[in-house]
Amino acid sequence: MARLHLFDLDGTLLRGTTSPVEISRQLGLEAEAVALDEAISAGLIGPPEYAAEVYALWADLTEAHVTAAFEGAPWLERIREVWAEIREQGEYCAVVSLSPSFFVERLIGWGAHAAFGSRFPAVPFSEPVDPAGVLSAAAKVEIADRLCAEFGVTRADCIAYGDSLSDRDLFGAVPVSVAVNADRHLAGLATHSYMGGDLWDAYELVRRAR
Repeated sequence: MARLHLFDLDGTLLRGTTSPVEISRQLGLEAEAVALDEAISAGLIGPPEYAAEVYALWADLTEAHVTAAFEGAPWLERIREVWAEIREQGEYCAVVSLSPSFFVERLIGWGAHAAFGSRFPAVPFSEPVDPAGVLSAAAKVEIADRLCAEFGVTRADCIAYGDSLSDRDLFGAVPVSVAVNADRHLAGLATHSYMGGDLWDAYELVRRAR
């Protein structure tokens, strides 16, 4: 039976940062984005409020800013190599993140079978962000179930990779999980734990357990 590997983005594929922070850095608004990250991590605001706040920060955002943020972000090493290996094994890999869809979906070009993020309007913005399209921790599980149906696997065939509170629900729903540079919210929940800068090393923890 094939497996489905489900990757978080912020703090997992990106080390020590989030895509909203990297995007905001291009606009000179890094400090404001970091404050919002701290607020949502502490549970002071929820995903819809967070999305509305970063949307307001990005009034002057252009596609060039997004490209620069994506290309300059501190990605873990060997992401593309891991996904190529997963594909070669006849397995599936997907990214499911609360971050904006226009950033997350760029990872399709790196070899992910699917990439889901909170739905934002196209850049530059000409319409508001719809709160109904903003993802949550629970939505990650719903998307995982949809992907299972699409790829012909079950939750029992899933492996989740994550780092924080938004990954708790998914870690609780699948049998195998890898905490990648994780914070206290995942303490005791993960099957495996990895600290470092190379996704291949995290993948090795589950690679041979077929």
